[in-house]
Amino acid sequence: MSSNTMIPVTILTGFLGAGKTTLLNRILKAQHGHRIAVIENEFGPEGVDNDLLVREEGEQIVEMNNGCVCCSVRGDLVRILDELAAKRRTGKLNFDRVVIETTGMANPGPVCQTFFMDDSVAESYLLDGVVTVVDAKHGGQTLDEQAEAQAQVGFADRILLSKTDLVTPEEVAAIKARLVSINPRAPVKPVAFGDADVSDVLDIKGFNLNAILDIDPDFLAGLHEHSHEGDVSAFAFTSDKAFDGAKLDEFLSSIVQVFGESLLRYKGVLFIKGMDRRVIFQGVHMMMGSDMGKAWGKDKRSNKMVFIGRKLPRDVILKGLEQCLVS
Repeated sequence: MSSNTMIPVTILTGFLGAGKTTLLNRILKAQHGHRIAVIENEFGPEGVDNDLLVREEGEQIVEMNNGCVCCSVRGDLVRILDELAAKRRTGKLNFDRVVIETTGMANPGPVCQTFFMDDSVAESYLLDGVVTVVDAKHGGQTLDEQAEAQAQVGFADRILLSKTDLVTPEEVAAIKARLVSINPRAPVKPVAFGDADVSDVLDIKGFNLNAILDIDPDFLAGLHEHSHEGDVSAFAFTSDKAFDGAKLDEFLSSIVQVFGESLLRYKGVLFIKGMDRRVIFQGVHMMMGSDMGKAWGKDKRSNKMVFIGRKLPRDVILKGLEQCLVS
């Protein structure tokens, strides 16, 4: 990877005790052949092994013996990202990608937004995806008690389910069903405690507009039986009719203005009247982008959109979208 290409970034999130740190320690110690800079932005009993980081005041950037780099950040994430990119350009550090561990209590939204809003960061880094680690044993209780845990699941491009060996197959099925109801677009993969493969975390392309729209097909089939449990939930919109592009643009802009803070992730493949190519759109909170996808060709033209958010007015959004269709 040459120094002028974009550096892919993975955001690793998950509630306290879910096993993020075990996974990070694996990344920092295992011989996986990737040169990864791990940014840890929390301190506390769960931090990366004490023997890996020299505890001094201020920030540390430590090179590991497997070629990875570990930084602990107390301060500003933008500053440390800029510093790492500068050291990479001048050859002081050699790494190909970045993994950021967010604190166990955080909604990953603001960290994601950094990669769109900050010009210096956007010039060097490309957000690849959000990976959320969920503990199969205590995850259900955590989702009941902590709104932020629901947001972490809602934001995920991929969910790693840890500690499945500590619960029955029925309990695993129940928590998986619950995770799909919150976020139907993130595949859920059971991992032995901290033993996830590095490939489970890298190159997810969750923020790549042209990546396929992963909506669980069972979820689309059961659209009308959506559950009301929890604050964060998902719903989808599908139609074989074309959208009026101008109407849709205006409606989506107004939805984002009004409900942006409650919208976690939204994504869709759109069939717009007068266009022979798919339009792919997605957003995080109040930031939305779109791009041309591949030509429809002989494929059946249809719209598929999914919205994941906190207490969203599902019916208002679905009815509004209906009104943007060409009659």
